Amino acid sequence: MKTIIYWLQRNLSNINKAGLMLISIFLLVQLFPRQPGFDYEYQQARPWLYDDLIAPFSFAILKSSEQLDEERKAIEESFSPFFSLLPGIGQTILANFESGFETAWEDKYAESSNRALKQRSREAGIRILSELYDTGIIFIEEAFRNKNDDYRIMLLEANVARAKTLGDFFTIQDAFMHALTELDKVAESVDVELLQPLLESSLRHNVFYNEELTDRTLRAELEEIPLTRGMVQEGEKIISKGELITPETFRILESFKIEYQRQLGDSAMQSILYLGQFLLVSISMIVLLLFLFYFRRDVFTDNRRLLLILMSVLLMVFLTSIIIRNNVDYLYLVPVCIVPVIIRAFFDNRLALYIHIITIILIGFLIPRSFEFVFLQFLAGIIAILSMADLRRRSQLFYTVALIFATYSAVYFGLSLAHTGSFDNLYWRDFAYLAGGAFLTLFAYPLLFLFEKMFGLPTDFSLLELADTNNKLLRKLGLEAPGTFQHSLQVANLSEEAIIAIGGNSLLTRTGALYHDIGKMKNPLYFIENQASGYNPHDDISYRESARIIIDHVIDGIEMARKHNLPEYVIDFIRTHHGTTTARYFYTMQVKENPDAEVEKSDFIYPGPRPFSKETAVVMMADSVEAASRSLRKPDEKTISQLVDKIIDTQVSEKQFDNADITFKDITKVKSILKRMLLNIYHVRVAYPTAK
Repeated sequence: MKTIIYWLQRNLSNINKAGLMLISIFLLVQLFPRQPGFDYEYQQARPWLYDDLIAPFSFAILKSSEQLDEERKAIEESFSPFFSLLPGIGQTILANFESGFETAWEDKYAESSNRALKQRSREAGIRILSELYDTGIIFIEEAFRNKNDDYRIMLLEANVARAKTLGDFFTIQDAFMHALTELDKVAESVDVELLQPLLESSLRHNVFYNEELTDRTLRAELEEIPLTRGMVQEGEKIISKGELITPETFRILESFKIEYQRQLGDSAMQSILYLGQFLLVSISMIVLLLFLFYFRRDVFTDNRRLLLILMSVLLMVFLTSIIIRNNVDYLYLVPVCIVPVIIRAFFDNRLALYIHIITIILIGFLIPRSFEFVFLQFLAGIIAILSMADLRRRSQLFYTVALIFATYSAVYFGLSLAHTGSFDNLYWRDFAYLAGGAFLTLFAYPLLFLFEKMFGLPTDFSLLELADTNNKLLRKLGLEAPGTFQHSLQVANLSEEAIIAIGGNSLLTRTGALYHDIGKMKNPLYFIENQASGYNPHDDISYRESARIIIDHVIDGIEMARKHNLPEYVIDFIRTHHGTTTARYFYTMQVKENPDAEVEKSDFIYPGPRPFSKETAVVMMADSVEAASRSLRKPDEKTISQLVDKIIDTQVSEKQFDNADITFKDITKVKSILKRMLLNIYHVRVAYPTAK
């Protein structure tokens, strides 16, 4: 049992790594469609590259979406909307007219007994209203107000539909004018003055648009449109080898593909399909791991970085899967180039390109005719990475987006012309989608911020901001400990050159070097570079107390960094720049002045830890060498060389670099760089030989 527990503890990181990979593979496979593949790749206006294709079964030829759209449009244009005639309105109006007529007559002719005039006037009014309501007074909706009088409609009356035109009905205005005309014809035999206001107030619409019946009938007619046209019989030749794929042949091939997948899907076992997809994704992930193992061992061993990469890939495959399942037309809106942008920001160009390739290969399994998409995204990803090769400003993201869109447009334009040989198949809508996909790449900005906080990993953006000497904390260091600030600048310059020579993150190294000594701000006068007046407070305290103050600047620096919310990758430089070395001067003096006493060496040792990366190791070397070089009375080529060798060799002998991935060859290069730069700093000239 102890052996098993020990093995688990020793291999916990690898177990976590395996778990991450298995979970990623499982999630990726869940995003894949459960639809059988098709063995042929073909494109319109290109020759058929395979043997003669004979139909293995009979199938219907499906109409293209353009054909269906045309048929739907034709039906919608020729369709006659339904209007309903409501007879009850006319009957009610006539009854109200007779009642109103009696009241108006009595008010006007209370003592008159001209029954003939009254009868003629009533009958004239009823006749006019009957004509109007029998014909129909139509209410025209906004959608029909620009239609001509000959616009055809269907009038529903007593459940019987009859074809009519808009001109067959009265509008309210037309009805009023018709009433006036009819009154003029009988003006000598009726009381026009009494009838006119009664007729005007009796005008109402009785023909209305029947939206529900119209929509239901139109929907039924659209649903009756046949989706197919013609059949291909079993054994019939579909296309011959080398034959050019015309639009008609392309439609037949598409119909064959759909029917083939349907029939195969009905009988294929989903478990076998799932197994095949699982194998493909597993192979892709294994290849990714092998690349990291052989070429980026630092990423392979760091599960945080591995998780960031896997999350980026998963996010993009998930987003593409959602788009495909809802509407494949929106495929170009997927901002695939976010992945290389994020990986480049955290790592390097080569890893960004490799992860981008893995991502688009996985996405290629999701989409139909994936070659064009993969080709398009591959080129756009390369351009995105190249545009960020020298990443120094966040505004470069906008420049990257512009280049991505330009690449999208150029490649899409070329592919369209190559496939169809015509400008007619260029759709501005697709260019709009491509522009949207490029613009959405800007979401890399908040994702970078989120991933920085989640994984505690640096990006060039954040390092550039931290390395700005106008930063509040660095300005404070320059004011309160000016000597330490100048020392930090020199260490940053030395470290940056050295890490470039051996291969590492130069921006991270420079940033860490700028902050490595901020703890000296707590007691600046106890550090010799800040003692401008010549007074040394160490003269008034014991060597043990002096060592404690000097050593505590590491702890004080960590506390200050956390108080100012500096990220952990910067704090690592503060805690490791002295490793577990000894405050040698104070320890030596304590031993020298107390020869008979036992000196506790642990009181004079820095708490560590030792450097655990190339970057922190280089800063440790540069810090020690730069500080020691200031004590040289006569800095020349020999003394500087001896000083650098002595200090770094001592650090090596004390095993300060055992935890860092730095080789002896790297250390030799660092020595050479430090010697050369110190010679330049102190303006040391090479001694020329004399004539003798």
